[in-house]
Amino acid sequence: MNLLGFLKESTFGSIKSVYKLALIIIPLMIIMEILKDLKILDKGAKFLSPVSKFYNISKEATFPLIVGLVFGLAYGAGVIIESAKESNLNKKDLYVLIIFLISCHSVFEDTLIFVSVGANGILLLSIRITIAVVVSFFASKVIDKIDFNNKNL
Repeated sequence: MNLLGFLKESTFGSIKSVYKLALIIIPLMIIMEILKDLKILDKGAKFLSPVSKFYNISKEATFPLIVGLVFGLAYGAGVIIESAKESNLNKKDLYVLIIFLISCHSVFEDTLIFVSVGANGILLLSIRITIAVVVSFFASKVIDKIDFNNKNL
């Protein structure tokens, strides 16, 4: 095994991966800021208010949820982190959002990959979404009972 070749390949591969992520995340963040300034996110949040009411989360959590659902965790994480830094999301919003996205992320991309190797896309998609909705709903109810002001958390 060539250690120098391995280090070179892993270093350049990592830089290439970070570059690819940046090519997607930076435009997403710019688009998010433009949508926020034009108040389009507020309109979208009103449209998605049934989702936020169902999970008892803030309306600001719906946009990162949709981004993570469509683009996956790697790209959605940038939007979630930015929303959390701006203090738009409380701890419950973040927990429910992450629990949902762990169960069901990148639904279009993953489903198409599995369909290409012979899986039933409708069945796969419906099971993933159902599990995510149910698990996140119960998690939101449990999280409602947790005291986030407790210093031991």
